Amino acid sequence: MATRIEHRATFPHSAADAYAAQTEERALRARLAQVGGEHAELRDHEVGERGARYTLLQGIPADKLPSLVRTLRSGDLTVRRTHVWTRESDRYTGTVTVEVADIPGRITADVELVPSGGGCVQTTRGEVSVRVPLVGGKIESFVVEQVTKLLETEARATEQWLAG
Repeated sequence: MATRIEHRATFPHSAADAYAAQTEERALRARLAQVGGEHAELRDHEVGERGARYTLLQGIPADKLPSLVRTLRSGDLTVRRTHVWTRESDRYTGTVTVEVADIPGRITADVELVPSGGGCVQTTRGEVSVRVPLVGGKIESFVVEQVTKLLETEARATEQWLAG
């Protein structure tokens, strides 16, 4: 069974500016330096007129993981996030897929960035699924909490990028 994620962020800038702040190479590298964790890296970065695609690698040290996760896998975790954005006029939609090495599960999300008033709104809806008998739900709860914190932190980083 999967656990749902939903996050909403508002920006006092245009959707085009918020999109650029989340897809331009310089902005992504700055965000990774700010919130990327261990061995953060930008890979496979492509931006074109119709959209963008990039992959972020982020590490989580073993001592930051709950004991339940450490029983499934020893050592640090590497998280691989692939983002694919599509531009449709003044609206941007995207998908995010997340893979965690040696953990049987998945995280997927759909993202929408649309104009709203004098700024824009970004909505992320997804789900976390961890296929581990008896404890999968507990791990999903932990992951949902961490993903929500990450989305909030990244929204603040986007705001700071736009303000700077």
